[in-house]
Amino acid sequence: MLVAVDIGNTNIVIGVFLKDRFLNFRLSTNPKLTQDEYCINLYNLFNLYSLREKITGSIVSSVVPQITPRIINAIKTVFDIKPMEVGPGIKTGMLIKYHNPAEVGADRIVNAVGAYEEFKDALIVIDSGTAITFDVISKKGEYIGGAIAPGINISADALALKTAKLPRVPLQMPKEVIGKTTMHSMQSGLFYGYLSMIEGMINRIKDEMGHECVVVITGGDSALFYKHLNQIDHYRPYLTLFGLKAIYEKNI
Repeated sequence: MLVAVDIGNTNIVIGVFLKDRFLNFRLSTNPKLTQDEYCINLYNLFNLYSLREKITGSIVSSVVPQITPRIINAIKTVFDIKPMEVGPGIKTGMLIKYHNPAEVGADRIVNAVGAYEEFKDALIVIDSGTAITFDVISKKGEYIGGAIAPGINISADALALKTAKLPRVPLQMPKEVIGKTTMHSMQSGLFYGYLSMIEGMINRIKDEMGHECVVVITGGDSALFYKHLNQIDHYRPYLTLFGLKAIYEKNI
């Protein structure tokens, strides 16, 4: 059975693909943890659900290079297997049309592969997390490029950090766009501002492509937005994990 590990800036998301079911877990990304501590976390987690002995393969995608070796070595120790790592040399089945393909984050390629495997069409893949990324895939399955912006939590933190009188506010949808208090005004600017940014980026990308695209959204913050965006065709909260599974299967 396969364990897929997506190491992000905020969370480490783990997917377990069993014969009859899919399970997922989430750990905090903590650069201060040692390799031994990651071993303990994985060992305890998988023993808790009686899964450790069932794992026969693993694949890792990471955007946090400083902890990647610790996670890989922890997987080797806990499961006694060497995981695949998404990076140069791994088969993705997707032509990368970036000027320098090595610059594209592993998570963006994994999302693109996962979405194209499912939909086989021109795509805009939005991943709303620590950063919000927009990735564009052609109808032939080529990774064309995209855009990167700060995620909504980064913007909320920046407002509180860089201003003297604005607090850190809970992220939620206010009932009205026109706020009547400072907190509601900030929530409106963040929530509706990001909705408008996402809508605008989708429209601009489609205009530049010159045709319609299937729009897929994923990522930890996507649940906040997707129900309020008419342009979203599909919500796939575990797209990255299924993309990792697709890449793993291309390399065995």
